[in-house]
Formats: sequence, C-alpha cells, structure tokens
Amino acid sequence: MSDAQERARGLGDFLVESHDWLRTELAHLRDQMDELVENDGAGPVHRLPGDLAQQLRQHCLDFCGALEEHHTGEDRGAFPMLASRYPEIEPELTRLGEEHKVVAELHKKIARLVQDYVPGQTDPTRLRAELERLAGDLEAHFEYEEKTVVDLLNTLGPAPSIP
Repeated sequence: MSDAQERARGLGDFLVESHDWLRTELAHLRDQMDELVENDGAGPVHRLPGDLAQQLRQHCLDFCGALEEHHTGEDRGAFPMLASRYPEIEPELTRLGEEHKVVAELHKKIARLVQDYVPGQTDPTRLRAELERLAGDLEAHFEYEEKTVVDLLNTLGPAPSIP
C-alpha cells in the first residue's frame, strides 16, 4: 500500500480490517477445535491430543485477548467519538456496547472450558458447541457493527498507521 493510500484509509476501514483479522483467527481456532474433536481418544495421530489441547489453549488465550482489546478500544474510543458527532445513533451504539458484554461473557466461558479440558476425559464436542455459538454471535455482531458505524467512522479521520 502506498503512503497516499495508507493516509486515505479511514477509521471505519481499519475497523473492518480488524474484524477480518479476528474472523481469520476465529476460523483457525475452529479448525483446531475440529481437529481436537476428531482426534480425541482416537489412537495414534500426527499430534498427541494433549499437544492439540495445549495449542488450542494458547490460541484461545491469544484470540480472546485480542477480542477484548478490540472491544475495549471501541467502547472507550470509537463509540464515544461517534456518539458526540452523531447523537442520532445512540441506540445503535448502546446495542453494540451491550453486545460487547455478551461476547465477553461467552469468551470467558469458552476460555474456562478450554483451560479445564482434559484429553480423553472431557467431551470436546461441548467445547466445540460453545465455540460455534460464540462464532455465530460474533459474526452477527461484526456484521451489524460494520453496517452501522463503518461509514461514520470514515468521516472522523484516517486509520492509525501500522508500523
């Protein structure tokens, strides 16, 4: 991307890029979960179930941390800026803030399930079901947020530069 293109990229575009990165990470997490479910107690595999569980734990921690940081930034920065400039979208911003709380509770629950997972003893299908629920809720949240605030964010200024 050229310097001119970088400067023209708005805050809303940056939000979509952040969501796309989170979507990619969530897809990787779901793939790891599928592999864990397929290999749980299934005899010799290319990786031991315990290794898969540890890899999943780390990825889950990384993803949940990034998601929490993303939503905190929106709640403390982007949404207050939008509310002051566009008070007519206060109901939508309130809804998005409430959705952030729901998503935070879901990812805490999943993190606990992942931490408590014991290969061969814990049913990984329960963990996968919770992850799928989070993924569905998160995708609906991202879509609503993008539909609601991207164009308005782009009016507020350029996206931060990425080193």
